[in-house]
Amino acid sequence: MKRRQFNRYLGQGLAAMGLGPLLTQCDRAQPLSGQSGLPYQALPLLTSQNGVLEASLTAQWKVSGNARKQLSYNGHAPGPIIEARPGDTVRLTLTNELDSSTNLHFHGLHISPDIDNVFREVTAGGSYTYEFQIPDNHPAVTGWYHPHYHGLVAQQVFGGLAGPIIIRGDLDDIPEIQQAEEALLVLQDFDAALVESPEILSPLAKKWGREGVVLLANGQQNPIIELPQDGLLRLRLINASASRIYQLQLKNHPWHLMATDRGAIAEPTELETLSLSPGERAELLIPGQRQPGSYPILSLPYDRGIGDMLSAMGDAMQQMPGLAPSKTTTLATLRYAARQRTVPVPLPKQLIPVASIATPVTTREFVLNHGNDASTKTAGFIINNQAFAMGRVDTQVSLNTVEDWHIINKASMDHPFHLHTNRFQVIERNGKPESLRAWKDTVAIGGYETVTLRVKFEDFTGRTVYHCHILDHEDQGMMGIVEIT
Repeated sequence: MKRRQFNRYLGQGLAAMGLGPLLTQCDRAQPLSGQSGLPYQALPLLTSQNGVLEASLTAQWKVSGNARKQLSYNGHAPGPIIEARPGDTVRLTLTNELDSSTNLHFHGLHISPDIDNVFREVTAGGSYTYEFQIPDNHPAVTGWYHPHYHGLVAQQVFGGLAGPIIIRGDLDDIPEIQQAEEALLVLQDFDAALVESPEILSPLAKKWGREGVVLLANGQQNPIIELPQDGLLRLRLINASASRIYQLQLKNHPWHLMATDRGAIAEPTELETLSLSPGERAELLIPGQRQPGSYPILSLPYDRGIGDMLSAMGDAMQQMPGLAPSKTTTLATLRYAARQRTVPVPLPKQLIPVASIATPVTTREFVLNHGNDASTKTAGFIINNQAFAMGRVDTQVSLNTVEDWHIINKASMDHPFHLHTNRFQVIERNGKPESLRAWKDTVAIGGYETVTLRVKFEDFTGRTVYHCHILDHEDQGMMGIVEIT
């Protein structure tokens, strides 16, 4: 098919889908390039002192060296690391210097939904102080904070508003872990034109979820992470992209999974590739026992459902802001340092046992799809035939009970599922038992897949949410409210 014919065909297809005409012109400003091939730079650190973490975050615009703008916290994109320990008090003031409302979600923390309140609005020019205590029994986790003001979540996260949370704990006390060097990468994709002018987002990109043309790790392109010969690296990874699913590979070098979203697994497990959908986190151990050299951390191509269409579009895709080709990209590079340890650091044999959850008292079914809301007849993304409605409780559960949630994706596209406040274990995928026992709060669900989650509703009552973590889908209705009583 010739390009002109394809453009006409695509325009007809979009019209049939209710997505409007193909954009014919768009001023695609050059994307923020970041810094390429420079040494890894740790993010600024906000840490607790004497059991208290008192700090402030300002959501604001940042102008980069090439005069392209992005959103930031305290002038950093990603924002500073928030680090605390169980029992610490966190007092964090959010100041909003944006021209729209925002708020904060503490993704990965087990705290009261009255505190981690996604229904809170911090208006433009306003501020709010979040104050809470990290529970004494909170596991060591890698989490992150980001906006969750419904309707603007995808736009603000894609613009750069995200930052890491580290809770230290028993995992950090394992002798081999104590000797390991540590690095953290916040993975984001970026498009300067779309951040500066979000109204140019193409209808097709809004439907599938926006992606940027540049991949960044801590705001850099391909930062260099050093590892001494015979050393051990603890690498924390956070997928802070609005829609992009990362298929990661450390080429020609072993790496071992040690923790998922909500804490450690029982023992290090070697991986060939690591898949991270939006919102997911992972910690890996990388032993420095290969020949000295440079080993790239690759982002491999991943098709979220429209790969063939994007390939056929070719140059026409440049006219569709928010769509990006899926290709192999070097996210970061592991490089052996000149120094060498005199005594090698081994991998730990054991980490933290993952306890099984008790027998569920009930099983619920959640069907993810896109179409018309059963009550309003409006198009969008739906759960059990309903789009999100503020104030409507969709699911009521009882405190200290265990439930199985059977999530059915009836759509051809991915819908990663995130539950706020409480962690869960994935019991089955597509009717088969899940082999890895791990604590999660976000699970990847591909097109037409099903998963079963087992969750215990612990410690806190109140209203919180579950939703698709393709954030354009959440903004367009794929979210529900769960009330814990």
